[in-house]
Amino acid sequence: MKQEWKGVGRYGTVGLELVLSVIVGLFGGQFLDHRFHTAPWLMLVGLGYGIAAGVRGLYRAAERATREADELERREREERKRYRKKSE
Repeated sequence: MKQEWKGVGRYGTVGLELVLSVIVGLFGGQFLDHRFHTAPWLMLVGLGYGIAAGVRGLYRAAERATREADELERREREERKRYRKKSE
């Protein structure tokens, strides 16, 4: 049960990370556009970086989930082998 809540906490923030990355990039670019009078170019660059950072976060979370699933599967396989040896 404790492990399930740990997973919810770890992967429940992925959506928040994606949204915040895009928002920070967008507003950071808008701020720089107003400061340097380059509208809309720095906003678009900031938005692009925000989207890239968000997608990177999603990719890293997916990799972590895959590694954890592979590790769980490996452990289950080992347990089945041990159980079969004890049964024989």
